[in-house]
Parts: sequence; C-alpha cells; structure tokens
Amino acid sequence: MQFPKIILAALGALAFQSAEANSFIVSEAWVRTTAPGQVVASAYMDITARESARLIGVRSPVSPNVKLHLMQMDGDMMRMREVPSLALPKNSAVSLKPGGYHLMLMKLKKPILAGDKIPLTLTMETRGKREMILVEAIARSSMVNAASSDHAHMHH
Repeated sequence: MQFPKIILAALGALAFQSAEANSFIVSEAWVRTTAPGQVVASAYMDITARESARLIGVRSPVSPNVKLHLMQMDGDMMRMREVPSLALPKNSAVSLKPGGYHLMLMKLKKPILAGDKIPLTLTMETRGKREMILVEAIARSSMVNAASSDHAHMHH
C-alpha cells in the first residue's frame, strides 16, 4: 500500500514500519550536539533493510560533507577511518552508534543544539538500484533517553 508522503511524515517511524512499500526501517536517529566552535558532529541510528542492501552515501543541508566512519581498536589504540559503504543484511538491524559505525557531519554551517531536528538523506543501494531516504535526527548530548524520545521520521 502506498501512503502519501505528508501522511507518513506526520505519523513518523512507526507508520513506516508497517508500510509495505518501504524497503528500510530507520529508528533512533540522533545527532550529538556540538560545543562552541566545534565544526564536526556525529550522527547515529539503527537501519533495517527488508532485503540485502548497502548504505552508500549521506547528505545533509547542515554539512557540505557527510562521511561514513568506523571506530575500532587497532592494538591498544582506538582509530577512526572513513569507509565507502555499509552492508545492510536482510532483516537484520545495523546500528550506527558511538564506538562503531557512525556518520560524521563535517564543516558544519552552524552549531547543533539540543532539540534541533537535523535532516539526513541516506542513499541506499539494493540490487543495483538506488533509493533515497530522508531521516530527521534529533540533536542530543548523548544517547541517554534515546529510547524514550521521538523516533526518527523518514520520507521517501
């Protein structure tokens, strides 16, 4: 069943979970607030694909350059590196979270304050076809109380 975009936007992520036309479920999207003068921020979320896919790109109007990064231990050092894409196995939630995969919003145009709604456009690839998903992430200082906050809002 296809729903008009405006209705899906109003209903939020829970409505998307039951929308048959939706190939992806994105939830718990949030962006870490920035300190004065800070020009980078990290974004996190959970993504579930209805069939095997890859996250291949992200855009946002708050940043001219959004990159997918991975934090991992290299011996006794925690290292962060850019990765070109993220595999999304069929029906398996993939978490972008602190200390693992996450998004880096570079060269921010303005500070990110608690409660700000940050639009992120995710580019997914499934069997050679690309799909754009608009996610609205809520800015907060940490993931505490993430489960009790509003879910991410997605649009196709």
